[in-house]
Amino acid sequence: MKNHYLIMPSAQLLACQPIPVVRIALIGLGNRGMKTLERYQYIKNAEICCLVDIDKQRLDAANAKLTATGRPLARVMQGAEAWKEACQLADIDLVYICTEWRWHTVIAVEAMNCGKHVAVEVPAATSVAECWQLVETAERTRRHLFMTENCCYDLFALETLEMARQGHFGHITHCEGAYIHHIKSPQPTGCYHSDTQRNWMVHSCAAHGGNPYPTHAIGPIAQLLDFHHADRMVSLVSVTAKGAFEGDETDVMGRINTALIQTRNGVSIMLQLDVTTPRPYNRLQTVCGTKAFVQKYPLPTLQRAEGEPLTGAEALDAMQRYATQPAALLWQEGHALGVPNEMNYAMDARLIYCLNNGLPLDMDVYDAAEWSCLAELTQKSAIQGGMPVEIPDFRNHK
Repeated sequence: MKNHYLIMPSAQLLACQPIPVVRIALIGLGNRGMKTLERYQYIKNAEICCLVDIDKQRLDAANAKLTATGRPLARVMQGAEAWKEACQLADIDLVYICTEWRWHTVIAVEAMNCGKHVAVEVPAATSVAECWQLVETAERTRRHLFMTENCCYDLFALETLEMARQGHFGHITHCEGAYIHHIKSPQPTGCYHSDTQRNWMVHSCAAHGGNPYPTHAIGPIAQLLDFHHADRMVSLVSVTAKGAFEGDETDVMGRINTALIQTRNGVSIMLQLDVTTPRPYNRLQTVCGTKAFVQKYPLPTLQRAEGEPLTGAEALDAMQRYATQPAALLWQEGHALGVPNEMNYAMDARLIYCLNNGLPLDMDVYDAAEWSCLAELTQKSAIQGGMPVEIPDFRNHK
């Protein structure tokens, strides 16, 4: 998209007409899509009305799950182009995209052009150009684009966010986030063991050269630093480990990307991606302030400027007093219901609540663009030997 100078009404704090019951077309029934379908049995005032996939067995399995939980059968659409038909359905309010990420932007743009709101798995886009497409389409159509970044609804992240809003960190100077997850290791659920559920992500990360999956790491930090109002990312440098071949040149091990980001207010941010080496799962979730320090991984830690550090269960107990915002209460509600993943439940319950009541969403199209664009920019910097790269300001079309 070239015409960034064209001024469109901002989509920030976009509020649309309330939707009493949100009718959903769910596109993509792999691991994330099926888990979304299962989760929506707990979500009030929303119905999965249409299922789209290239595989008939998945469509049948999805409808079986709907009926097993007392929900009506959904309309099914099969084929590589079936998503286009789903976007055009008059009785759909929200298109929920759980496909491979290379399809995220093209489906999201079509859905918004058809008058639908969009929820899209992470990352919402794979390039800066796609990010501009999302922003310009959302502004023009006045439709919501919500990237389903579930890590923003992690209870520790929500508590940390409330701490910051109450001023307990003082002046925040540095943050760290990561996605360190050995997805090539055997999984108890088998969720990464097929070509469609595992290999596309493994191969994409191996071949990328930067950080193609940055949003889990940056999302909670962006909300903490209030990027839409108080600060924004301005530049980054990025380096990627060479990696080592295992078997053949399509199976790269040990490729790790590390990026350092500078914000307008001078806060430094470190992001890391490692999905191929046998390191314990870690998202870091680190916040350094003049009055307090917190970190979730590998050991929950709360350190105030005065007093001894609290670690483990003691730190988690101390953080509980900050679980007061609506999303944190929804996390607790999901826990009480026995939902398998509370942060996914809080994310979707909050999304549907805002759509039901005509409220601005917790995360908008600018969040999706700002966080997703790091995929291309970390690659660009790494290829140039760690040279600084500017980060666009998607809310100012200049």
